[in-house]
Amino acid sequence: MIERQIRGVLLTRGTESVVDGPCNRTALPVEGSILVAQAITPELYGALMTARAVVCSTGGRTGHMQSICRAKGIPVLRVDPADLDKLAGVVTLDLERESVTVGAAAAGTGVAITSPVGPPPEVLGSACAVIADLRDIRGLNSGVPRPSVVESFFVREEFLCFATGLRPIDDLRGGAAVNAYGRAIAEQLAVCAEALLPGQRLILRMLDLRSNDAVHITGEATVPREPNPDMGLHGTRWLLRSAAYPQALHVMLDTLRGRLGTQAARVHLSAPFLTDAEEFAKLRPHLGLSPETPLSAFIETPAAVHATSDICAAGADELFVGTKDLVQFYLAADRSNHLVAESYRTRHPAVLDGLRRVIEDARVTGTPTRVFALGADLQHYIERLPAPTGYMMCVSELTHVLRSPGPPALTVGKAA
Repeated sequence: MIERQIRGVLLTRGTESVVDGPCNRTALPVEGSILVAQAITPELYGALMTARAVVCSTGGRTGHMQSICRAKGIPVLRVDPADLDKLAGVVTLDLERESVTVGAAAAGTGVAITSPVGPPPEVLGSACAVIADLRDIRGLNSGVPRPSVVESFFVREEFLCFATGLRPIDDLRGGAAVNAYGRAIAEQLAVCAEALLPGQRLILRMLDLRSNDAVHITGEATVPREPNPDMGLHGTRWLLRSAAYPQALHVMLDTLRGRLGTQAARVHLSAPFLTDAEEFAKLRPHLGLSPETPLSAFIETPAAVHATSDICAAGADELFVGTKDLVQFYLAADRSNHLVAESYRTRHPAVLDGLRRVIEDARVTGTPTRVFALGADLQHYIERLPAPTGYMMCVSELTHVLRSPGPPALTVGKAA
């Protein structure tokens, strides 16, 4: 007998309106299960990859692990902590009603969600797909019309660590483990690069592991406790302090060249979580990269927005605008804290002003710029912002856009 509906908040959508499966409260992979956990953490990666859906009691729409779910098309429903304990056995998620009940779905209820009419692929510009692993590249390139619209695929180095059980904070302490780490990352990048179509690239956002995620996958090293990890020691500021990461990076690049030859040039590097041009200027020599090695910059802090011109002048080959972090810093609303979800507004005028500044300043210097957009925000951005070089989207949402019939006419971007 099905119990009463437990109402929640849908953080990410999937491809079906109704999803059911047995509850999995462990970190072990259970094919076709519903992962039930207080929070989605890196140690649950294996269980997450085999889950049909997730029910949790904390987290926001754009948290780091939620981003993996968004890329993979795994629905995530957040419920009250007191309701989480009521879930056992087989449960059913109704994504339209944003609810979960105990019991199996009735036959025939798991219908596909129809993609809304979206913008034509042309307005995406030179699009970039945000992926979690190799399957995302293969799925998009083989499953959408005109995959050539997607010029690049973007992957975070820490997601590669989650996928293969690497422990970067442990491995990068020194010794032979540093080289092994570089080779392991290179092997994953190589198989991804081999799945690219002609004209496509792979962008590696270099290691940007916040301490609250690192603590879950670190066994030997000490991870400092930070009161606010999002504003702590990570991103480029961490890379500049690491003595071992440059060694691992060169092992990675050498391994790629040995396996892919000249095709290794299709893998580009990006500097994460920048504050200003001074940080960016220090990074290339610290990593021992030649001036010819492409190095892009992530713009995701207000300081970096105002330093766009200087970052371009410091040698950034292209820019990626990380709106998820940018929103939380502009609005002082933690992207992972559901208690301030109403304040986390991806369409806030201040956010749009920051995005407009980056696009316009980069245009003056001739620097390609790609802006990340949630599926729900894409049309809003297209209509109100100058056209960037392209938009970045999680692969699942981008796939929906590429499969969706576009409207007969659309005004793209505001005048620069």
